[in-house]
Amino acid sequence: MSCADEVMCGGVGDRALARVVSARLCAWAALGLALALAGCSSGPRSPAPAQASAAAPGTAPAPAPLPGKSEAPKPVDTAKTGLPPPGPVRSHDELRKQAALRLVAANPHMTYMGQVPAVLLAIPVLEVELLHDGHIKRINILRRPGQAPDTLQLAIDALHRAAPFGNVSRMPEPWKFSETFLFNDDRHFKPRTLD
Repeated sequence: MSCADEVMCGGVGDRALARVVSARLCAWAALGLALALAGCSSGPRSPAPAQASAAAPGTAPAPAPLPGKSEAPKPVDTAKTGLPPPGPVRSHDELRKQAALRLVAANPHMTYMGQVPAVLLAIPVLEVELLHDGHIKRINILRRPGQAPDTLQLAIDALHRAAPFGNVSRMPEPWKFSETFLFNDDRHFKPRTLD
């Protein structure tokens, strides 16, 4: 009796075929899991885009991110973060100072205000472009850290929690500022502006 006859007759061939099919399904599942995990660790990401219809009052819409840039503003509700509304700014220096103070206030669990260590874990540098009302329009990465690349995403998320940064419509354009994040070994940061 051939293998084809065994399968048709329900003999030993059924068990062998079931083992082959089971092994192939396990291989496909493992491949799918590996691809999914590889996609999860591809680099910095912007927060998930919000549904336009589900946006609550006091939140910003979230466009899709582009590679190398983080463009998706995270919806921010200042009542939820406990931050007071930002004041208007008239100069780039005022904007940087207010942004740095809001970064610390919005992220108390991941900032430090003491002396900067002699050796830092990572130093990402980000440029933040704003809309006229101080919400984030785009985040450009000026410097990626050589080690601890996860700190880049931590800095991007911290910026989204601190936004908006104040009405900039009376300030000369471009409406943007840059910030250097000084990360220590505990992955806590201090804005360079406040150092």
